[in-house]
Amino acid sequence: MIIAERKGLDRIIEMLDGRRSILVAGCRSCVSVCQAGGEREVVALAEALRLHAASKGMDRSIDTVTIERQCEKEWVMEIAPLIEGKDAILSMACGVGAQIMQQAFTDVQVFPGLNTEGMGAPEVQGVYEERCGGCGDCVLHLTGGICPVARCSKSLLNGPCGGSQDGRCEIDPEKPCAWDMIYRSLVRLGRPDLLEINIPPKDWSHSHHGGPRRVVRKRAVLSEEEVA
Repeated sequence: MIIAERKGLDRIIEMLDGRRSILVAGCRSCVSVCQAGGEREVVALAEALRLHAASKGMDRSIDTVTIERQCEKEWVMEIAPLIEGKDAILSMACGVGAQIMQQAFTDVQVFPGLNTEGMGAPEVQGVYEERCGGCGDCVLHLTGGICPVARCSKSLLNGPCGGSQDGRCEIDPEKPCAWDMIYRSLVRLGRPDLLEINIPPKDWSHSHHGGPRRVVRKRAVLSEEEVA
């Protein structure tokens, strides 16, 4: 899932300066799970913005809505009637959702209410950790199911650096060394021999090099006749 964190209230207030009719739009998908942009967070932020406006004597209208998935235009278009008369949309979704909102409603400026942190999972209740770097060249079968790109602070591919101590990361001792975890995982799997494989330098052309990536599932693409 996508992990995100809400921008500070002062930053959001600064972004929305001069806007008088605002729609705060949440998302029921990933950012709802990580408690950053779901319905509860949308309502709380909207109330904080209303209180700020009242304290400044501002004439400002703030409405709320929570979309099933902001990353899909079909869901986004369902709120079109709510956009009329608005001069700002505050997207409480990930960066993808905010972009789809702007693509759908080209005449109203969309402001990002969240900072997208990456792809990850809940560690324990209320704690979310990045787990995948989206490199486009996955090697989890060689590293015991632990991503060295996202979970090693230096994204090392062939063992730990010289600074890790007692299974802790040199960069942040509060974090476990990813390569210590990889070693232990491979031992449990009975495959420590995989540590002897030299993983070549990443082919970053599969990642962000050359612009946004695109995946086409031909079996799912509609023909011109079907679209019509």
